[in-house]
Amino acid sequence: MKDTFELATLGVRAGQMRTEFHENSEALFLTSSFVFDNAQQAAAKFSGSEEGFIYSRFSNPTVSMMQERLAAMEGGEACVATASGMSAILAMSMALLRAGDHVVCSQAVFGATVQLYAGILARFGIETSFVSPVDVGDWERAVRPNTKLFFLETPSNPLTEVSDIAAIAAVAKRAGALLAVDNCFCSPALQRPLALGADLVIHSATKYLDGQGRVLGGAIVGPRKLVMDGIFGFLRTAGPSLSPFNAWVILKGLETLELRMLAQSASALELARWLEGQPGVARVHYPGLASHPQHALAMRQQRAGGAIVSFELEGGRAAAWRLIDATRLISITANLGDTKTTITHPGTTTHGRISPEARAAAGITDGLVRVAVGLESQADLRQDLGRGL
Repeated sequence: MKDTFELATLGVRAGQMRTEFHENSEALFLTSSFVFDNAQQAAAKFSGSEEGFIYSRFSNPTVSMMQERLAAMEGGEACVATASGMSAILAMSMALLRAGDHVVCSQAVFGATVQLYAGILARFGIETSFVSPVDVGDWERAVRPNTKLFFLETPSNPLTEVSDIAAIAAVAKRAGALLAVDNCFCSPALQRPLALGADLVIHSATKYLDGQGRVLGGAIVGPRKLVMDGIFGFLRTAGPSLSPFNAWVILKGLETLELRMLAQSASALELARWLEGQPGVARVHYPGLASHPQHALAMRQQRAGGAIVSFELEGGRAAAWRLIDATRLISITANLGDTKTTITHPGTTTHGRISPEARAAAGITDGLVRVAVGLESQADLRQDLGRGL
């Protein structure tokens, strides 16, 4: 199916399996386990000689439908779904890395990702070098004989820096390392990293794949051998599993993913242009703007600029907090990817637990504000932000 249908069709139809009741909407299987016809069949399914569902920690029909749909939309062969975006990164890392391995990671990734690689995994003998997301030479210079993984997020959180996936993939290939790309901000509706040379795609399905701020979820998409022979085994044993209910909600979100992403991107571009003309706004970060340093790359690599607009205010944290506190419509929350527009101060929330030095290296200033544009009226959003400006 993934080779013959367009993205919008895949989002609605891919991965669907029907029961004997011939339902049109995907069924929700709320069960912890599955019954076998006899002891021989149970043994066969546990050994893998016979296919079938066993236990919802690692095999469930609703989760399987969500995995197959997302794999088709990303152009991958297989997908493993997890409990959250961070558990997807952890599962990938624990399955593919071991003590003594080296990771090259963009310094412009989500704060919890920095903590995972610099803190938790470092305790297990996995060392990470953090490099510029936009300087391909930085990635090349960071390579060591024991480098096993490149990890990047593009566009980055929260400055929307755009990494050249194809160029970094070429460096990773020469180094004999895998390239994993966090595609949270764009989703397959706007960007397909596997087609640009990435080995794996990571998702926080909590964000745009769900799209309405309802559930947590994560996913890893890539070649069948890498995903199923490597990462699935970790999920089966360690159990950072996606619940069937959450998988069902995400399945429903995937049906409208392309419509939402294109509409929210168009609204974000309009808002970014408006912000550029506002007094007190020192700089606007949005890939769809001609003023963005990687605008040309973004327009080649993405279908649109995405729904995240970040901007820096003159006056630092006091000005940023004053703006945020003045809003009456926009939700003050660190989440993103919702149909409801959200606003946050990254320096004291999403990136508040990393060191001041790491924030400075990532370009996160005290005056930076991040807005994840939803589906409300543009006039109402401008009025709400204008109150604080």
